[in-house]
Amino acid sequence: MTELPSEYHRRLPYGERMSADPVLGGPFFPFDGDVQVVPLDQPALPEPPRRGEPGGEPCPKCSDPDRSVIWRDDQWGLKAFGASGLPFVALLEPLEHYRLDNLPPELTATLGPMIQRVAGAIRRIDSVGRTHFNRWGDGSEHFHVWFLARPLGMMQLRGAMIAAWDDLLPKIPAAEFTANARLVAAALAEDGGEAVELPDAE
Repeated sequence: MTELPSEYHRRLPYGERMSADPVLGGPFFPFDGDVQVVPLDQPALPEPPRRGEPGGEPCPKCSDPDRSVIWRDDQWGLKAFGASGLPFVALLEPLEHYRLDNLPPELTATLGPMIQRVAGAIRRIDSVGRTHFNRWGDGSEHFHVWFLARPLGMMQLRGAMIAAWDDLLPKIPAAEFTANARLVAAALAEDGGEAVELPDAE
């Protein structure tokens, strides 16, 4: 067994199932009935490399810079990967390969305004009530921020479980995704950068 690195790690009940009671019946939890929590795994130490780190798979952004990009300027690009359950899901990332900890100060200073711009552009979609954004940094080393559009009036979809709802809800039609992506890209381009031409949905 790997030596556990901290007191936090040493007190966790590895191999056991925690009770689901703290989240069952919560206003944002999308499941009910007989829900079981999977047994807690031991820590993987050392951690496996992320995409883009030495020993890991190549950085997908650097390997194919234009893939799924709908808007870009000279510092940032916005990607939308296709239809999902929410009205719109996108990923903002710098054009150059940086981690969160080594983003240059001049680029970091533009992140807040970019978050405002992307969230505002997504709000132009008529089915959107609010835009959530999150940074999950475990898949790829290349810094990125996710944007998830909460549908107007869908109060169950508030909070952290919106990403699970995105997988559970029926996918929007491809043509609707394309229209939404074009609207968001055009809205961003109003304040700079360029909207990338998207093919019509088949």
